Amino acid sequence: MQAHLETSDSLDKIDLKILNALQSDGRISNLKLAELVALSPTAVLARTQRLQRDGFILGYEARLNAAKLGRGLTVFVEVLLDRTTPQVFEQFKAAAQARPEIMECHMVAGGFDYLLKTRVRDMAAYREFAGNALWQLPGVRETRTYAVMEEVKETTRLML
Repeated sequence: MQAHLETSDSLDKIDLKILNALQSDGRISNLKLAELVALSPTAVLARTQRLQRDGFILGYEARLNAAKLGRGLTVFVEVLLDRTTPQVFEQFKAAAQARPEIMECHMVAGGFDYLLKTRVRDMAAYREFAGNALWQLPGVRETRTYAVMEEVKETTRLML
């Protein structure tokens, strides 16, 4: 069953097939992609370029094995700020974007202000990051930490 998409009218079934194929394999050749969606390579290239230009495709990147690269511990952190002013939000966002340990930073509604996804070597590395960086971020009043014991599912694929 296909989910209803809240997108512009510029996407048709072939565009969705192209996007699904590229989510599965960002390195697929244009020729193989053309065969998959039953269009000429020239037409598929034009559609892919349009999807990139219109912002449906944000980029291409390799998925790396965090554990093999010394970043095996994932820790989620709830952050509560001491003040919720535009200046504090901007300062916090800029500081969070500058920290390589912070993989994702989301402003959320609810009992805290931000949810962070961090990746570090191990708990000792997290402790160092928390003391030397996290708790020093602008406006941080309180944090709650959730160390991941088992990664059950991780994907960047969107259901189209």
